Amino acid sequence: MVRVKRGNVARKRRKKILRLAKGFKGAHSCLFRTAKQQVMKALRYSYIGRKQKKRQYRRLWIVRINAGLMGTGISYSSFIYLLKKSHVALNRKILSQLTIIDKTTFNHLVSNLSI
Repeated sequence: MVRVKRGNVARKRRKKILRLAKGFKGAHSCLFRTAKQQVMKALRYSYIGRKQKKRQYRRLWIVRINAGLMGTGISYSSFIYLLKKSHVALNRKILSQLTIIDKTTFNHLVSNLSI
C-alpha cells in the first residue's frame, strides 16, 4: 500500500479557517481549534444577520413614513390602505425616501389620497 501524505490538504484547510478568523481577538485568530469554533459561530450570526437586516430596514421605512404623516392627521395604516385602494404602486422604501428628500411631493400624494 502506498503512503498518502495529506500535508497540503490539511494545511490549506487550516489556513482557510485562520484566514476567515483574521481580526478576531486573542487566541480566536491564532489557534486553529478555537478559531474554527469562532468562525462557525460568526458564519451563523452572519446568516441570521442577513435576515434581520431586511426586517430592520422595513421598520425604519415605516417609522419614517409615520413621521412624515404626523401633521396630516392620517395614521400609517389608513395611509397604506388608501394607497392600495387607489392603486398607487410605491413601496415603503420609496415612500420613506420621499418623506426625507422631497417633502412637497409626499404631502401632495397624501392630500390627493385623502380626498
